Amino acid sequence: MKKIALITFIILLIDQISKFYIKTHFNLGESVPVFPGFKLTFVENPGMAYGFHFGGLIGKYFLVIIRVFLIGGMVYLFSKWLKEGASNYLLIPMAMIFAGAIGNLIDGMFYGMLFDSGTVYDESIGRWIEYGGISKVVPFGEGYSTFMKGCVVDMLHFPLVDWHVPPSFPLIGGKHIEFFKYIFNVADSAITVGAVLLLIFRKKALPNGLDF
Repeated sequence: MKKIALITFIILLIDQISKFYIKTHFNLGESVPVFPGFKLTFVENPGMAYGFHFGGLIGKYFLVIIRVFLIGGMVYLFSKWLKEGASNYLLIPMAMIFAGAIGNLIDGMFYGMLFDSGTVYDESIGRWIEYGGISKVVPFGEGYSTFMKGCVVDMLHFPLVDWHVPPSFPLIGGKHIEFFKYIFNVADSAITVGAVLLLIFRKKALPNGLDF
């Protein structure tokens, strides 16, 4: 259990520090090149990983509740697997997924109560409204929104192809072509890497028929 707790703590620490830094130092939509193929680009995501969302506030509440049940279920599974002697091939990837789920849950549940500005849902027009300026941390509960109405902070941007096509180019001249435009965060990365490791080492992760 100490190993699971340590992995979870490290991922959450990096995730939340990076989000607080971006939220309090970048304007929404601001993008800073770090090196070719990698930028820090600040966006806010009201829904799932990699910018996907649906259903306005109802969809957001649904996702928060799903994450809470997922985290609770994983706590139960960790206890079960440890008793069954599960290997690190299972426990480490699942700890990464666990930490990622908690990281994004914190944003969605509490960021609206921690910062003075953020993306909010306007029910009159049925869409999310962005904001200007750089956010500041405020006393808990005095933020731009209420419990469960915060947005997830994303910033990791790897546009492997970022090409403004010359106007003289046939058919697509003048267009902007970007490959892998998704912007995500450390929590999303932990979930993705954990899932990939489980897939790669699935036979070693579940050698004795351990089940979910």
